[in-house]
Amino acid sequence: MHTILTFGDSNTHGTPPIEVRGEARRFPAGVRWPTVVHGELGPDWVLVEEGLPGRTTMFDDPLMGSHMDGRLGLKIALNSHGPIDVLTIMLGTNDSKMMFGTDPERITAGIAALLGISQSQEMQDRHGGFKTLLICPPAVKVQGPIKDVFYCAGEKSAALAPHYKNLAEHWGIGFFDAGSVIETSAQDGVHFSADAHQALGKAIAEAVRSL
Repeated sequence: MHTILTFGDSNTHGTPPIEVRGEARRFPAGVRWPTVVHGELGPDWVLVEEGLPGRTTMFDDPLMGSHMDGRLGLKIALNSHGPIDVLTIMLGTNDSKMMFGTDPERITAGIAALLGISQSQEMQDRHGGFKTLLICPPAVKVQGPIKDVFYCAGEKSAALAPHYKNLAEHWGIGFFDAGSVIETSAQDGVHFSADAHQALGKAIAEAVRSL
């Protein structure tokens, strides 16, 4: 058996495009992309889903709480589960919120901090060595019911893929650009439609196989 741990934010959790702010919905298993990956990889794989809505790479959220810092979450996840064979990381969307004052380089710096954790000798030894796939999320569209907090996020998020790719090459890990196969929903400009989850899951399964 092989184990894959999918680490991310609301789009890894499976939050549908938001219609009314404050609602808490989730696509069912079989729809959200990590479960699609699991289905594509087959019965010899175990899936661990670690998607937290609002999670950032390295920022405490003044509204949602300090537990949104992905560095804390990744340490907890890697110490809670295992041994794992594959880790996927898809974060950066929430870092593009105006209140964090980021740019593409600073968002990428947050990813670098996460790779410093996941690729450390301590974590690799703990799990007997595992492969990592860094996934760049698709660009934000600043529209819909949550557009206020994502002011100016479109340009920043659209510039992330080359930075993520270069960082992945530097660390010697896998890279996949989610924006090459899907885009965010027109409904809220941040989350993925059910069809996008299906397409992304199938593409990521192929990327995992190639690690």
